[in-house]
Amino acid sequence: MGAAMASALHALDAPAGRGAVAEPQAPRATSLAALRRAEADCTRCPLYRHATQVVPGEGPRMAALMLVGEQPGDSEDRAGKPFVGPAGRLMDRALDAAGIPRGEVFVTNAVKHFKFEPRGKRRLHKKPNAYEIDRCRWWLDQELALVRPKVIVALGATAARSLTGRPVTVSAARRTPGTLGRAAFAVTVHPSFLLRLRDAADREHEFARFVADLEQAWGLAATR
Repeated sequence: MGAAMASALHALDAPAGRGAVAEPQAPRATSLAALRRAEADCTRCPLYRHATQVVPGEGPRMAALMLVGEQPGDSEDRAGKPFVGPAGRLMDRALDAAGIPRGEVFVTNAVKHFKFEPRGKRRLHKKPNAYEIDRCRWWLDQELALVRPKVIVALGATAARSLTGRPVTVSAARRTPGTLGRAAFAVTVHPSFLLRLRDAADREHEFARFVADLEQAWGLAATR
């Protein structure tokens, strides 16, 4: 693991690492069901005021692989489930191509409420800021502690920023997998990146790279 990546990583089981928000007076959930109930009442940052509902992570308690995205989109905000919109459908295609059953993967986001900018009748995605990412780390930390995945994959820069506690360049981190606590850690693109590519050849090439990243993570999870 390169020195730059090593310096960016911190142990997941540390009580308060860089990027985490330590609030020892707040009780931690003892199950995913209890965590979802607690998240539904979250007011840790202002995003809850305009979102339809919180969107907690989803998947089995002992999933070997955890995928962490940026935040819910419009479809996820309305459904209350992660990765059910266009980017989620593309991710499902990639998981299928990689031979990974989605039902065996825990999928979540760094930020649990949809941040958007109204544009007429549409709600356009707006990137969460560092404060919002860090405030929501309280929930991500609990998901990590409950699921205890063998491999964690950050989908995009926001997820990598949440997990490492500092800005991460996807292109550089993608080449240098590392560890987070007891788990292997990797960074790849967010599936929404693939949706923004206009050239068909570029989309096909980058989709294949994305599938390869998922295959590598799944294979690593099987050996740990």
